[in-house]
Amino acid sequence: MTTTSEPVTTAEEIDLQRRPGRWIGHWAPEDGHFWRTVGRGIARRNLIYSIFAEHIGFSVWLLWSIVVVRLDDVGWTLTTSQALWLTAVPSGVGALLRLPYTFAVPIFGGRNWTVVSALLLIIPCAGLAWAVQHPEIGFLPLLLIAATAGLGGGNFASSMANISFFYPEREKGWALGLNAAGGNIGVAVVQFVVPQAIVLGGGLALARAGLMYIPLAVIAAVCAYLFMDNLSEAKADVGPVWSSLRHRDTWVMSFLYIGTFGSFIGYSAAFPTLLNGVFGRPDIALSWAFLGAAVGSVCRPFGGRLSDVIGGARITVASFVLMVAGASLALWSVEERRLGVFFLAFMLLFVATGVGNGSTYRMISRIFQVKGEDLGGTPEIMLSMRRQAAGALGIISSVGAFGGFLVPICYAWAKSTYGGIQPALRFYVGFFLVMIVVTWAAYLRPGARMARARV
Repeated sequence: MTTTSEPVTTAEEIDLQRRPGRWIGHWAPEDGHFWRTVGRGIARRNLIYSIFAEHIGFSVWLLWSIVVVRLDDVGWTLTTSQALWLTAVPSGVGALLRLPYTFAVPIFGGRNWTVVSALLLIIPCAGLAWAVQHPEIGFLPLLLIAATAGLGGGNFASSMANISFFYPEREKGWALGLNAAGGNIGVAVVQFVVPQAIVLGGGLALARAGLMYIPLAVIAAVCAYLFMDNLSEAKADVGPVWSSLRHRDTWVMSFLYIGTFGSFIGYSAAFPTLLNGVFGRPDIALSWAFLGAAVGSVCRPFGGRLSDVIGGARITVASFVLMVAGASLALWSVEERRLGVFFLAFMLLFVATGVGNGSTYRMISRIFQVKGEDLGGTPEIMLSMRRQAAGALGIISSVGAFGGFLVPICYAWAKSTYGGIQPALRFYVGFFLVMIVVTWAAYLRPGARMARARV
């Protein structure tokens, strides 16, 4: 008796249907054999260069968060509220740009748009280098130039939407967490490196903060051009992006993402200014503020990993509980003038927002997978849902990023109106409590479909 077996295809025999311009026509990450032989390696390569480009984008986005601390030393005279506005407006512009950047992936291709978006970073870098040397232009022109740094914030949405197509559902939490963390840590890097670079060789060369990132933006564009790929699966019409707007979950997750990522980017932008303006410690702001963004960034992929195992909604609720504790502790430290406790409270907040960033993003792809299964789970339906999930990622990241604008503005309002930031911290405590209730009601309530699916 003889037995026959199916022929085993090798990596060389799998037809990716490549086309000019580094387009891949056939991509099947859910196929285990495809993933093991060719998929994982290609996906990892695209992830690496996506992380690098997004890292530079995040760094440029948050350049002003550390530059404002030294503006008084080069002829500018700004109030604490004005300094907070300079950190808030780039966050707001970046949030607005995330929606068109999401549409850019299906229109132009992920690799192509990464090249373009990296080169656009030259504009805010050059603008900053010129503006800081001309205090005679006044605050409003300075604010408008700072707004162009929002171009770096848009990169996140297109990068995450693109990478979501490369990985199978079972590995998306970790992959998206790494991609986001690599970008997020750009905040910490810029807050650590810029204070050293601007005083290199003696004196103060604040323009160097912008100039040093121009060649890095060019390198990111060149690497994307040479080593990344476009996926035909991702290059569809923009209909799926619009379709994602019809789902209630897109808006619920947008609200939750304000509490996680919005808090992370807002606290990252405001933390150096708060250390300087509230406690009068520019030395600590320049030397140690970067730790907050670093801690939050490192924690993000672990939030995704824990969500892969435990469920994103459970991890998200836990992160909001930690945020309530951190904001309450920060409030006490400000009232008691305890700088050390204030710093530790913000470290707790950064840990919680980092974990929550990873868990909320993991929830999105899982939610749309469940929706697809409920509609029949055919290959066509699941592909449509993956495309809608990618569109939802961009929309949610755009709405959530507005938290990065609101957090510094809320601090600025509290400081200018009441002379302290305590009212803002009380608001955050209440806000995070609301987030806990919303997450439980939508995704953990006994009997709810998403709770049974362990979203």
